[in-house]
Amino acid sequence: MPSSKPLMTQSSGPTPTSVESALRTLETESGGINALAAALRGPLGEAFAKAVDLIRQAEGRVIVTGLGKSGHMARKIAATLASTGTPAFFVHTAEAAHGDLGMITTDDVIMALSWSGEQPEMKTLVNYSARFAIPMIAVTSNAASSLGQAADIVIELPKAREACPHNLAPTTSTLMQAAIGDAIAIALLEGRGFTALEFAHFHPGGKLGAMLKFVRDYMRTGAEIPVKPLGTKMSDAVMEMSAKGLGCVCIVNDAGEAVGIITDGDLRRHMRPDLLTVSVDDIMTKQPKTVPPSMLASEMIEVLNTRKITTLVVTEADKVVGIVHLHDLLRAGVA
Repeated sequence: MPSSKPLMTQSSGPTPTSVESALRTLETESGGINALAAALRGPLGEAFAKAVDLIRQAEGRVIVTGLGKSGHMARKIAATLASTGTPAFFVHTAEAAHGDLGMITTDDVIMALSWSGEQPEMKTLVNYSARFAIPMIAVTSNAASSLGQAADIVIELPKAREACPHNLAPTTSTLMQAAIGDAIAIALLEGRGFTALEFAHFHPGGKLGAMLKFVRDYMRTGAEIPVKPLGTKMSDAVMEMSAKGLGCVCIVNDAGEAVGIITDGDLRRHMRPDLLTVSVDDIMTKQPKTVPPSMLASEMIEVLNTRKITTLVVTEADKVVGIVHLHDLLRAGVA
């Protein structure tokens, strides 16, 4: 039964109004990011560097705070900092006056986001910061504001036009807040030499967590490895390939070292009447690509994609200890 829904077809007609609106939004917001980059190359760069150094030297955590849309951006920045090795969490500006100030210690650094810098609710945090000598970084578009005047360091964002046609709804401004937060997080990450292995500690779940596991977590071992020694007849090798169901067989020497591999593709390329009677030595692809069990899954995927292959032999001290197939990675959600 044919579908009642109209098919989407490519049109050569005029650009839809919604697309034109989207393009205007993106152009406006990209203008804000470009202005931010230009400011960082100028006077803003010094304040940015001081903020990064302050956070790096802090013995406590980064307390990121904000209200409204700035609060949403503050929550995102705190999450990005925490996931990249800088202990951080979000405190809602309004809730701070109702007990959440107790979350903040004198070892911490406060990063306060307010586009205007004049939110009345921020006064409680400003007073608390001053009372207990807790350093504060203000992220605002107005260094002369109440927040800017009270802060130890001011990251003054350029006053860029919002994407909203009325220049009211926070759009470009929130994007710039998120961008400066990302820039701080990555500068801290790079400064401390934060590695992918450390990143894995904070991301054990989902596809990202799967990518940060190791080859040893996905490889087949023991009797599951399709393997035959040099000198084996192709008939036996094909039987091994069929039995293990990976579309390949690893060829090893007397020392158990991988010296070749035979895949389905090799069978097709060498198809001839006497194929099953010849030795694997004549058919195998020599010097197969091998990886160690300690390699990250993300790096393993890169090897598979670069070489356009589906199977990797896993070796340790030159001995075959496992085999990894793309299908296993797909089932695990890695590829």
